[in-house]
Amino acid sequence: MEKKASESLVIMTELVLPNDTNNFGNLMGGRLMYWMDIAAALSALKHCASPVVTASVDNISFHTPIKIGNVVHIEAKVSRAFSSSMEVHLQVWGEDAIQQYKYKSNEAYFTFVALDPNGKPRSVNSLIPETKDEVRLFEGALRRRQIRLILGGKLKPEDASELKALFIKEE
Repeated sequence: MEKKASESLVIMTELVLPNDTNNFGNLMGGRLMYWMDIAAALSALKHCASPVVTASVDNISFHTPIKIGNVVHIEAKVSRAFSSSMEVHLQVWGEDAIQQYKYKSNEAYFTFVALDPNGKPRSVNSLIPETKDEVRLFEGALRRRQIRLILGGKLKPEDASELKALFIKEE
């Protein structure tokens, strides 16, 4: 079965309260990652309609801190599905609701594995990217996956065909 990337979209909104912040009045990174994990898991769940577990978190880039009293908007969408795993792309926006402006705070990729009733990996729906941005994320997902597998010791660098193609021209 195939599903559109847009069908997995999750938008989660949180208010930054005092217990969410550090001594500088900024949202703690760990709290944000916790919220991101929930949003990404919901997105993966929507795509595969089965329980999922976090397999990896990579490339969390912190651009701008989010202050106490601001609103956090987390957008999560599956960017590519593999055999039993899914890469979820997240974008995080902060919003100062009083001053009426929104700003990009973070971006990340999370990987989830779908589980069957016995807790074993199961196959997932293939993904149909529709927009230019969805196609761009879809096409880059295989390279990001190969990097994750190399760093996790599950793929030898010489077997990373997508990555090698970026640096070595075949004759």
